[in-house]
Amino acid sequence: MAPSIAAVRPARVEDLDDLLAVEQRCFSTDRLSRASLRRFLRASSARTIVALRQGRIAGYALVTLPNGAEHGRLYSFAVAPDARGYGVGRRLLAAAEKAALEAGRGALRLEVRPDNRAARALYRSRGFVANGRRENYYQDNADALRMEKILVSPRPPGPGVPYFAQTLDFTCGPAALLMAMAALDHRTPLARAAELQLWRESTLIFMTSGHGGCDPFGLALAANRRGFKAAVFVSDLDDLFLESVRKPEKREVMRLVQRDFRRQLRTTGIVVHGRALRMTELDAFLDAGAVPVMLVSGFRVYRQKIPHWVVVTGADRRYVYLHDPYIWRRKGHTAQDSMHQPINRREFQRMIRYGKAKLQAAIILSRDGKDPVRARANGHGAS
Repeated sequence: MAPSIAAVRPARVEDLDDLLAVEQRCFSTDRLSRASLRRFLRASSARTIVALRQGRIAGYALVTLPNGAEHGRLYSFAVAPDARGYGVGRRLLAAAEKAALEAGRGALRLEVRPDNRAARALYRSRGFVANGRRENYYQDNADALRMEKILVSPRPPGPGVPYFAQTLDFTCGPAALLMAMAALDHRTPLARAAELQLWRESTLIFMTSGHGGCDPFGLALAANRRGFKAAVFVSDLDDLFLESVRKPEKREVMRLVQRDFRRQLRTTGIVVHGRALRMTELDAFLDAGAVPVMLVSGFRVYRQKIPHWVVVTGADRRYVYLHDPYIWRRKGHTAQDSMHQPINRREFQRMIRYGKAKLQAAIILSRDGKDPVRARANGHGAS
């Protein structure tokens, strides 16, 4: 009888040669390089776990932890050929799930080749569920199946929001708005031309740095022109995003643009609430089938002091789920890392406060214009 696994433990830098040997024995393409393995071993945003059998490394699991999200990703998973069939993979996968959970992540995601039946069977046995497909994912142009396991609580169905990645650094607002509109009307084109047109309609021309960002009223107006009902919640009705703009000329231009947006609002049916959206109201809008587009702090997500727009795809008692239009490719992220990100509700409430003034802004899109917040207030006397 073959000896059982001696231990599963965190990988160390001195394991690098053995890890590389396992990598080369297990994969003929899509191999991690020595430099990549070394980087992951040293990264605070990754956990590498090794399994030992007969005193040697028999396999490893590499879990990455996307910044600002509450899911982990099984970035790489390998068991040496001569160690298969002894429970090494199952033990490693359990350790990977535990590492993600201990890092505060509520879900673990992965990609797997459709023809890798053994791996798919292992993942299914641990509760992973297929939730999509990625075309031309591997170096040989093979597709990948996406799988996910919720580690703490089941995800609610939520609205069916398709995913669209922003194509420029400054088009998060239009990309988030496109996703919200497409959730309500499948005829909405998820295309770069539509993204850029929305940006032209809603941009403030300038921002704290670089190209102009998008104003909540500008985004609401753009949606209204396309037949969607919009309600805007904003915690400050004064001029927005000016606290970090030093040049007087930029500040003046941004003021003029914002005041023109507000002038245009008076000719529409857009409802403006001069306060922040409450979490109970967010839940009510989601239950009614509306799709919220919300401002978050780029510093809490990407450590950059910039405003950033996301779309909320669902919520439960523990998490709010987001489509983030930005894919942090420099960190090796893919679209899957930005889809349905589970964010702890307490962390979400910190994320939706931007800048020193803790600005909060949300655009609620719907087709029928029903406002469950107003209906509840009228029916029960609550605000």
